[in-house]
Amino acid sequence: GGQMSKWNPRQQTADAALLPGLATGNARSDDLARNHGVAAGAIQLHIDNVIGHLFRLSYKPNWKRLGISVEDARSLAVDVESAWHEYAEDPVNCYIDAERKRTFTMIMREAIGTHTQSGEITSAAEWISRSGTPFKTAIKVVSPHRISNPNKTPDAGNLKSGVVQDRHGAAIGYWVRAHDTQGAFGDGLGNSWKYVKREMRSGRQQFIHVFEPSGDGQTRGANKFLSVMEQLQSLSTLQNTKLQQAIVSAMYAAVIESEYDDDSVFDALGNYNPEEENGDLQNMLMAAADYHEGANIKMNGVRIPRLMPNERFNFITSSNSDNGFSDLEAAILRYIAAGTGPSYEQLAKDYSKTNYSSARASMMESWRYFMGRRKVIASRYASMIFTLWFEEAVNRKIIKLPGKALRGFYEAKASWCNAEWIGSGRLAIDGLKEVKEAVLLIESGLSTYEKELAKMGEDYQEVFAQQVREINERKEQGLPPPSWMALQALAPDQDAEQVAVA
Repeated sequence: GGQMSKWNPRQQTADAALLPGLATGNARSDDLARNHGVAAGAIQLHIDNVIGHLFRLSYKPNWKRLGISVEDARSLAVDVESAWHEYAEDPVNCYIDAERKRTFTMIMREAIGTHTQSGEITSAAEWISRSGTPFKTAIKVVSPHRISNPNKTPDAGNLKSGVVQDRHGAAIGYWVRAHDTQGAFGDGLGNSWKYVKREMRSGRQQFIHVFEPSGDGQTRGANKFLSVMEQLQSLSTLQNTKLQQAIVSAMYAAVIESEYDDDSVFDALGNYNPEEENGDLQNMLMAAADYHEGANIKMNGVRIPRLMPNERFNFITSSNSDNGFSDLEAAILRYIAAGTGPSYEQLAKDYSKTNYSSARASMMESWRYFMGRRKVIASRYASMIFTLWFEEAVNRKIIKLPGKALRGFYEAKASWCNAEWIGSGRLAIDGLKEVKEAVLLIESGLSTYEKELAKMGEDYQEVFAQQVREINERKEQGLPPPSWMALQALAPDQDAEQVAVA
């Protein structure tokens, strides 16, 4: 019917569509993150669901490719995880942070917030000598806003938006703006640029840049708010307008309708003289006031207004109809949720129209999305930082590799640095049902303790070790061993004897 006849977008590469408006889009995203509650909530949802309160290392060297035994791999993993946690999660010294403000988990939380807000994560690997630690590896968090062409020159050749690329499109270096010396009076980005190579000659990474490309040759990442910025801004306008309407609607006026006709009132007003003691209007008002003051009738302490003949007491209020505001607001929030990733219920904090099944389905969709973010973005960024630290730990002999290994560290860096990361656990709507499901999956061989405890944000080895310690302590104190009631967990509605006989 010709509805699409005027819609003629041109074909563009990802960079051609994104880079010209990159600075403006990120500046608007920053403003939304600071001043818009829904946008700030969406960022916080990503941080809490992707990272959580502790981003735990689960070191898994590829023992088959390295030629070591499973026992050696497990022994190495215990040493690596212990040494890593001691350095990375030091809450007092924060040596892993070049600014000494963040633990590793705090770096990761900030990184996911930055990725949601700007579409990418950028950091520099520093080498800093400090007396309190043998390690010199530190991470300098770098704002993506600092990556730009020197002196704001246009893109040309192998230089795109501050990224220098080789002929294959791989980044080989970055131009980073220095800090602004003007402090709060400037934009903080500075007017000088420094070139940082992506890697040293030895292969050690110097600059970390993580984003998920969506097209051929994409150079920079796109923030999560680009597709919903108009709706976020419109939602603020809509809510502010509705608030003003509610304030006006809350106002009212109380009037007394008199028996005087319009001409008499207008004549009294026209002849009114504030200096005249016995004007017509003043006499009329004084007579009415004297009458109302004298008619002081109360019932149970509440005064009952008694009016003069032919007078009526009326309230004048503004109308306060909803006019479909709630449905329109919910529709906009659903659109924003679809564009940013979380479910509508999580984003709007509205579970009033949701039953157990629909709420669980909604959260499972969100969980799958957040797990994708954790694997593609968070785990990759964390593994890059871990690799830098592990390389130094091996070279300093703090971590000793198994002597029977067939391949050295630089021969198989990916196998030696292979790791998984455990973040926040999955939210349980009904804790009892979630536990029963986990037990059934394990008992039927469809899952493992490692996977099920990882869903809860826990490391199964730590849980097992703690259980052994608790059992031994209970024995020492003369307490009976704990009973986990496996049969009742599998069939809670039947007697244990009936289940055993069956």
